[in-house]
Amino acid sequence: IKAFAQAQTDDVDFVLCEIGGTVGDIESLPFIEAIRQLRNDLGRGQSVSIHVTLVPYIAAAGELKTKPTQHSVRELAALGVQPDVLVCRCEHPLPESDRAKIALFCNVRKEAVIPALDAASIYAVPMQYHAEGLDSEVLRAFGIEPGSTPDLSRWIDIVDRLTNPEGEVTVGVVGKYVGLQDAYKSLNEALVHGGIANRVKVNIEWIDAELFERPDSDVAARLEPLHAILVPGAFGERGAEGKIASVRFAREREIPYFGICFGMQMACVEGARDLGGIAAASSTEFGPTSEPVVGMITEWMTADGIQKREEGGDLGGTMRLGAYPAKLDGNSVVSSIYGAAEISERHRHRYEVNTGYRDVLEKGGLVFSGMSPDGMLPEIVERPDHPWFVGVQFHPELKSKPFDPHPLFASFIEAAVRQSRLV
Repeated sequence: IKAFAQAQTDDVDFVLCEIGGTVGDIESLPFIEAIRQLRNDLGRGQSVSIHVTLVPYIAAAGELKTKPTQHSVRELAALGVQPDVLVCRCEHPLPESDRAKIALFCNVRKEAVIPALDAASIYAVPMQYHAEGLDSEVLRAFGIEPGSTPDLSRWIDIVDRLTNPEGEVTVGVVGKYVGLQDAYKSLNEALVHGGIANRVKVNIEWIDAELFERPDSDVAARLEPLHAILVPGAFGERGAEGKIASVRFAREREIPYFGICFGMQMACVEGARDLGGIAAASSTEFGPTSEPVVGMITEWMTADGIQKREEGGDLGGTMRLGAYPAKLDGNSVVSSIYGAAEISERHRHRYEVNTGYRDVLEKGGLVFSGMSPDGMLPEIVERPDHPWFVGVQFHPELKSKPFDPHPLFASFIEAAVRQSRLV
């Protein structure tokens, strides 16, 4: 209700609100009650309730079952919210007889029962829902008839690029949460977006960084077939040495490398160790170290002791969270990728690369090509003498869209395409 009131103040045309979970869960009850009150206050035709339900397929019986949907709608109606539209998730086509049955016992129009078959790609869903009439039913519920024909051309183009690629590349993601499928969801989609931009299929190999920390591990055998390597964000020491080994392999073998957040920090640690001659280079996130290449700002050591930012005070114990600006070196690779001198990207981290090691790292070829406006915080590092080697402190995957791929991911996959032609 507060969100709707704010939207009216901001002159927003509509508010889209999703209530997750299952009807009847105690966690969702306050939100359903808020929606009930809101619909009552707005009046008829000023709000639409779309209820997503499951129509399971019972293989033994060879049929779809509508009872779960009937029960769910009855529970929701008992809480005071009668759905206007039902979106029915199903694995098999929903027969007209079942559609009519759901409409009859759920008190909605037959046309408002929208089959939601499993799609080959999430980006095919808008066209699929349009074909089933979801947009028309929503407009009808709002009293907007006849509705204009939607322009789905960009979605059609995206699906065409996904289903008819002109090539394939394989990107290895060396992480520590690879066993959790949703842990890198945004990253996965951003890589797909990079493939869309280059009209290639991106095959992702999820590699546990700890594999490279075993005495008998063969880093080369695992990474050699890849066309590009990406080390994503993470917290903690586990798997760090495996990620550093991946950075070293990508640098030495001239395989395109993309380090995101923790991946940039490990690129700096690797550069300090292997090219800067600082064997003890590490991050204070892993414990006390005599060479804190990465650490909280309050831990950056200089000849005068602890270095702090003059503006903003002591930020060492806080997380840098949200959008922050950065200035790019005009002659850098990343400035040509962005086509801009200043950018704004989203952050989520506590530790920073220590600028006290900038000279050592740059002598080793790792250039600081993006800095915070005050010049204190490294945002981007790159190797100009490498086919494609970029590390960023932020999370570009959070801003990528299928019809507007993030430029770094588009360029990264373009480099992987070039690499695939060399293999």
